[in-house]
Amino acid sequence: MAGYLVDDTRKVTTHRLFEMKQSGKKIAMLTSYDYSMARIVDGAGVDVILVGDSASNTMAGNVTTLPITLDQMIYHARSVVRGVTRALVVCDMPFGTYQVDPQDAVRNAVRIMQETGCDALKLEGGVEIIPAVKLILDAGIPVMGHLGLTPQSINKFGTYAVRAKEEAEASKLLSDAKALAEVGCFAITLEKIPAKLAAEVTRSIAVPTISIGAGGACDGQVLVVHDMLGMNKGFSPKFLRRYADLYSVITDAVGQYVSDVKSGDFPNSEEQY
Repeated sequence: MAGYLVDDTRKVTTHRLFEMKQSGKKIAMLTSYDYSMARIVDGAGVDVILVGDSASNTMAGNVTTLPITLDQMIYHARSVVRGVTRALVVCDMPFGTYQVDPQDAVRNAVRIMQETGCDALKLEGGVEIIPAVKLILDAGIPVMGHLGLTPQSINKFGTYAVRAKEEAEASKLLSDAKALAEVGCFAITLEKIPAKLAAEVTRSIAVPTISIGAGGACDGQVLVVHDMLGMNKGFSPKFLRRYADLYSVITDAVGQYVSDVKSGDFPNSEEQY
């Protein structure tokens, strides 16, 4: 099914994302965690669907992304893949599955690819994780990098504040981005960093950059689908634009259903056998 702005229904690939950067076409990316949402997001024309470890927060109610397990991420990714025909599906490798041992990292990466059918994986971190990234790439698995605010390291940072405002951290982020691109990552997500720095990174590497709170100069944008649909009431970071107020829509619908059941209005004579 073609989306609102998508006439080309061919499957999106990592190479097509590179071509989009080269031709100046912006990349639209959103998260999804289940079959039903993935079908809608894919049908609406999103280029990349991220099965984010943000499922830990959004779907399971955890405070951080750290508790979600490999098995849980495989469950979510497998569900999403079943609902997608066009978008490139990227799955986050969860905390602890690639930081300890590069050999473990490639084993876990292979398992995700085999058991989910997703197209690529995303890993957080810079030069520290390059041994793992190289092995995963050597296994033929595409890797997206993730720099800036890396939520799996939240206990180290101690805050969700903007990253890389100081010169030393900004310099390291730029060198990390170059290193990830050179080793073979097909794209890099930049989270909550100054827009000026994100623009410099975007100019400095050949592969696409995807922004979440990193400004408009990046090659693409990503948001958590529940946030941009207005399903979460309490989360309002500066970078979030809400495109709907589904919290109110769903609450009103459920409330009307409860009222109709209590009053005996549902089901009526047309709604029974």
